[in-house]
Amino acid sequence: MPLDSHTWSIAELAAEYDVTLRTIRFYEDRGLLTPERRGTVRVYHPRDRVRLGLILRGKRLGFSLDEIATIVDMYDAEPGEEGQLVYLLDQITTRRAELEQRRQDIDETLEELAEVERRCEADLNTLRTR
Repeated sequence: MPLDSHTWSIAELAAEYDVTLRTIRFYEDRGLLTPERRGTVRVYHPRDRVRLGLILRGKRLGFSLDEIATIVDMYDAEPGEEGQLVYLLDQITTRRAELEQRRQDIDETLEELAEVERRCEADLNTLRTR
């Protein structure tokens, strides 16, 4: 059986990617997935399966659904794969800068907490030794 003729049900995709049926339906509602309809049954083709994987990867990397939609939709439209890759690289640069800033903020907060903790412990020791 050629790869292109393989299809999946919503339950099979949900199990494969460990997501709920509701999650997949939500991505459909947003236009990110477009399964074939056979009566009331959704039939997912390889394109849908790949797109679902890309959507979930994008979410793990912190991209919004709008950003993910732009990235995956660019593959099928002009400027095509090259434009998709250029856009994605730009988004990666932006996301990396945001994460680095967040890391710096967390490090500073941890240092502040450590200082407050030291002061509290010193004050507590002073109170207990009186």
